[in-house]
Amino acid sequence: MEITAFARNGVFSPKEIASVLHTTTEEVASTVGLGKDAVQRKDRVTSHKTQRRLREMVEIINKVTPRFGSELMAYAWLRSTPLAGFSGWTAMQLIQDGKADQVLQYVDAVDAGVHA
Repeated sequence: MEITAFARNGVFSPKEIASVLHTTTEEVASTVGLGKDAVQRKDRVTSHKTQRRLREMVEIINKVTPRFGSELMAYAWLRSTPLAGFSGWTAMQLIQDGKADQVLQYVDAVDAGVHA
């Protein structure tokens, strides 16, 4: 799915993300390490931190979706699968800790045939 499916008027929309992933905005917030106010209050939704975290999650989901066949399965992987080389942390935990770039590097390495 195109990244624009997760946005509205050029801003990542927690409601659109939740809709595509068949979940709630509160779960989306939790997944990226934000409180529910960050995805419910208009001024917080457009903040740099909220938009960065949502963008990072969407980038990861888009990158792994071809591997899993759907955004929903990619989201399940992101939330539940421990990543090799990260002490059992999931992609979700790494995103929450501000390490989404390491998840993207891990996926690129796996795609290139390098195993962590």
